Amino acid sequence: MKTMNIKEELARVSVELFSSQGYARTSVQQIVDAAGVTKGALYHYFNSKDDLLFDIYDRILTLQHRNLDEITARGLPVEETVRLVCEDVIVTSIDWIREGTVFFRSQHMLSPDRMEAVKVRRRRYNEVFGALINRGRAEGCFRSDIPTAVLVANFFANPHYLSYWYQPSGPLTKQQVATQLTDLYLAGLRPAPPEGPAT
Repeated sequence: MKTMNIKEELARVSVELFSSQGYARTSVQQIVDAAGVTKGALYHYFNSKDDLLFDIYDRILTLQHRNLDEITARGLPVEETVRLVCEDVIVTSIDWIREGTVFFRSQHMLSPDRMEAVKVRRRRYNEVFGALINRGRAEGCFRSDIPTAVLVANFFANPHYLSYWYQPSGPLTKQQVATQLTDLYLAGLRPAPPEGPAT
C-alpha cells in the first residue's frame, strides 16, 4: 500500500467496521488488521479511534463548507443562492450517506473536546446559512415572523434524517430528492400572501 493511501484506507475500513458492528464494538486492532497496517501507522495519522469518528464527519463538513463558499461567492440573488446551498447539502449528504449514518449514530461517544470541535464547525456553516436567511428577510423574499434559528434548524433536520428513509437504489435520484426537499423548504420560507379585503 502506498504511504499516501494509508490514511484513506484507514478511513474506509473504519466506516465499514463502524457501520457493520458499531463504533463501541470496534477496536483499534480490528481497524489496523482490516487496513493491513500497524498501530504505529494508524497513530501517525490519528491519535485515537475517537479521531477516526471525528474525521468521518469532518470530511463531509469540509466538502460542504467548500461548496458553500463557492456558491455564495457567485453573487446570485439570495433565493437562488439558498436553493443551490440546500440542494448541495442534500446531494452531498446522500453521496456520503453511509459515513453520515455512522457518525450521527455514534457522535454521542465522542470526547467532549471532539464534540465541541464538531459544534464549532457546524456553527460556522449555520452562521453563513443564517446570514443568507437574514438577507432574504431584509429583501422581503423570506418570512420574518419566525426566528432565523428556527428556520435554519428546520432545513438541517432534512439531511440528518435521510439515512432513516432514503435508499440510493430506490426510485428517487439524489438530485430529485434535493430538488423536492428544497422546494418544500423554500415554500415555507416565503412570506404569506397578504389577506384580501374582508367580504
